[in-house]
Amino acid sequence: MSKLEKKTSIVKYKLLYTFLILLLYLAGREIPLYGIDTAAYIDKTISAEDLLMQIIGGDTYRYSLFAIGVSPYMLSSIFIQVYAAYKKAGTNERVSMQKMNKMILAGTLLIAVIQAAFHVRELEYKAVGKELLLAQGITVLQMVTGVMIILWLSERNRKYGIGGQTALIYMNIIDGIVATLQGHTLKEMGLPLVISAAVVLVIVFMENAEFRIPLQRISIHNIYADKNYLAIKLNPIGTMPVMFSTAFFMLPQLIGTGLAMLFPGSERIAWWNENMVLTKPLGIGVYIGIIYVLTIVFSFILVNPKELTEQFLKSGDCLLNIHAGRDTRRYLAGKLCIISFFSATIMSMCLGVPLLLQYRGSMESTLVMLPSSMMLLTGMWCTLGREYQAIKSFDSYRMFI
Repeated sequence: MSKLEKKTSIVKYKLLYTFLILLLYLAGREIPLYGIDTAAYIDKTISAEDLLMQIIGGDTYRYSLFAIGVSPYMLSSIFIQVYAAYKKAGTNERVSMQKMNKMILAGTLLIAVIQAAFHVRELEYKAVGKELLLAQGITVLQMVTGVMIILWLSERNRKYGIGGQTALIYMNIIDGIVATLQGHTLKEMGLPLVISAAVVLVIVFMENAEFRIPLQRISIHNIYADKNYLAIKLNPIGTMPVMFSTAFFMLPQLIGTGLAMLFPGSERIAWWNENMVLTKPLGIGVYIGIIYVLTIVFSFILVNPKELTEQFLKSGDCLLNIHAGRDTRRYLAGKLCIISFFSATIMSMCLGVPLLLQYRGSMESTLVMLPSSMMLLTGMWCTLGREYQAIKSFDSYRMFI
């Protein structure tokens, strides 16, 4: 095959590679952990937390090889990114990408072990006594291994496929939506579907709308000089906070579980564990608060006012009617704060309204996560669509022979 023929088949190659990665991922989701009593989960009631965890784990009952999913990687990556941003802001010292990747991998392994150690106590086993301890130890190793396999699949798909890690989450979301819609009448799904349709329209608008700040570039001296601007999306980081909030929501639950083990007689800890769920006001409030914090933090990491200001100073470009340096940084920080707060409010309303309706008894718990799943599906589809168009455009070029 010539170089030209190789180049023109890149889209098909990437799609096929992603398809194979997804097949391996689906196969891993069907491998039960050692010693698990799968019959105990047949008639188990699915809660809002189970549906939420399915987004990052793909396993509704969380007893397969991929029970933990990508949550350890999500938690580790945000911690390390915040640390790197804080270190750069304080000492102006950059953390190399290689060092960050090593730190994220180490953090992922540590968090995976902790999560597996806590989750192993919630599983139903066939064994008892000493055999139960052996089975629990083996399942901990299996779950940690599953996390590493997911990371390997994600990295391979990032290099050679389409969608990177989001491709696996995309599969989880589609699987969850299909499972949610099954077993419900059209009347029962009426309100959730109306809310989901509204959420889809809002996310499509947020993903394609942008706030434009007039910009003066010293290198442009023609009729286009007045049309330069700095564009910031109304949804700066897309639906990423929704995915990460799912992983972060597990932290207060894990802390409560750990404290309950240390202080089994504490009524306050028991109350915390009882109410830290998505069917109670405390859990709903914490979940929405996490989305707000992550949206603002991620926005300032992705659209860093300090870095933009430094780039303007180096290039000589500037914002119209804004002094260079400190004034520019303050102006950008203020605008970004407003945009990120607006984005967090819109996403919180899209996710919070179904949870509140569930709390009031107006929506079934098995349907409450349908709007959030549609939100993630829409946001990822926009991102995957842009990536596909970029690869397709690359294919349209022809090499010189």
